[in-house]
Amino acid sequence: MRSLPTRVTLVEVGPRDGLQNEARPVDAAHKIELVQRLQAAGCREIEVTSFVSPKWVPQMADNAQVMAGIVRQPGVRYAVLTPNLQGLEAALASRPDEVVVFGAASEAFSRRNINCGVAESIERFRPVVAAAHAAGLKVRGAISCALGCPYQGEVTPDEVEHVVRLMKDIGVDHCGIADTIGVGTPRRVQAVMARALRHYPPVEVSGHFHDTYGQALANILACLEMGLHTFDASIAGLGGCPYAKGATGNVATEDVVFMLHGMGIATGIDLDALVDAGAYISGVLGRAPASRAGRALLARRGGAAAA
Repeated sequence: MRSLPTRVTLVEVGPRDGLQNEARPVDAAHKIELVQRLQAAGCREIEVTSFVSPKWVPQMADNAQVMAGIVRQPGVRYAVLTPNLQGLEAALASRPDEVVVFGAASEAFSRRNINCGVAESIERFRPVVAAAHAAGLKVRGAISCALGCPYQGEVTPDEVEHVVRLMKDIGVDHCGIADTIGVGTPRRVQAVMARALRHYPPVEVSGHFHDTYGQALANILACLEMGLHTFDASIAGLGGCPYAKGATGNVATEDVVFMLHGMGIATGIDLDALVDAGAYISGVLGRAPASRAGRALLARRGGAAAA
C-alpha cells in the first residue's frame, strides 16, 4: 500500500447537490448563510448552485440571487452546475470559478432520464466545455451511476472508462466518479478509480460517495490508499438518495472530516465550525443532521453544558 496523502481537498456540495433534493423551498437567504458558514469553517471548494431550468429543479431557481449574495473570500472556489449552453451563459454573469457537467455511466439511466444514449449525452457538453474554457473557467465532469444503476443494476468498469474517455475527448479538466446509489464497496471502487487514472492524473480524479449502504467512508479510505485526495461531501449529509426511499444520500462532510483528522490527514477545515454549519441548515430544514459525527459532537456539547 502506498503512503496515504497528508492533505485532502473536500468539495462541499451541500448547497447544490444537497439542497436540490429538498421538496420544500429553502430561502435564498438561508442558502447564502450556509455558504458563508461553510467558508468560515474553512471549506475552500464549494458547489453553490445549478443553472438549470426552474421547471425541472425549482429549488435552484434563485441561483443568480444566491451567487450575488455571497461575500466571497480569497482562496475559495465557487462552482456551479451547468447542463447546457443556456445554463452556462446565465452562469457566467454570476462569476463562478468552475462549472460542472455530468453524464451517467449507465445507458439505461441516461435513456430513462434524458432520452438519449451516454455518448450523445456527453457530446452535448462539447460546446459547453469550449465556451467555459473560453471564459477562463475550469470544467469538472461528474460521472453518475459509476458503481451501480437503479435501472440496469451492475455497472462495469469498462462502462465507466468509456465515459471517462468521452469526457476527456471533449476537454473536461477533472473527472469525478460518483456512486449515485451508494452500492459501491472498497475493492469495486478501486477497480473503477484505476480506470479513471488511466486518463487523468490523481490530482484531477475525485470520488463522490453516497452512504446508502454505509460504505462511503470505507470507499474514501480505499481511494486514499490509491493516492487520491479529492472528495465531494455534503454538510449534515444533505441530499438523500432518490432511488432508495428513506436512505442516507451524500456522505456527510462532518463524518469525513472527523475520520481524516483522526488519521492525521489535514483538510484545513474547523470541525466545530463545520458542525455548527450543519446544525444551522438542519434547523432551517426542521430535522436533525444526518451526520453521525455532527450528532455526536452536538450531544457532547449538550452534555458538557449540562454538567
